[in-house]
Amino acid sequence: MTLATRSILDELAVDTEAHRYGLDLGTATGLPSGTVHPILARLEGLGWVESGWEEVDPRAVGRPRRRYYRLTPEGARAAERALATRPWPGPARPRTAKGLT
Repeated sequence: MTLATRSILDELAVDTEAHRYGLDLGTATGLPSGTVHPILARLEGLGWVESGWEEVDPRAVGRPRRRYYRLTPEGARAAERALATRPWPGPARPRTAKGLT
């Protein structure tokens, strides 16, 4: 698993009930859109992430509709397992997210 994928999972795992959109995840992780969206597509293909379009009129809100993502229950369990292993030397990052320590 790449560090970029781990970063996305780490961010989604902060609150497994929250719906997050790609730009938000990119800003939070420091990853570009061209990295974030393929990762989200792969995670969705694995059944770890589910997504859906927001129901707004783009003209009314002055921006395109957003596609929101969140971890599935299976994805939350997989993220917890994946994030429990350290891919780099040194101390583990402390986690204060709901459900992760």
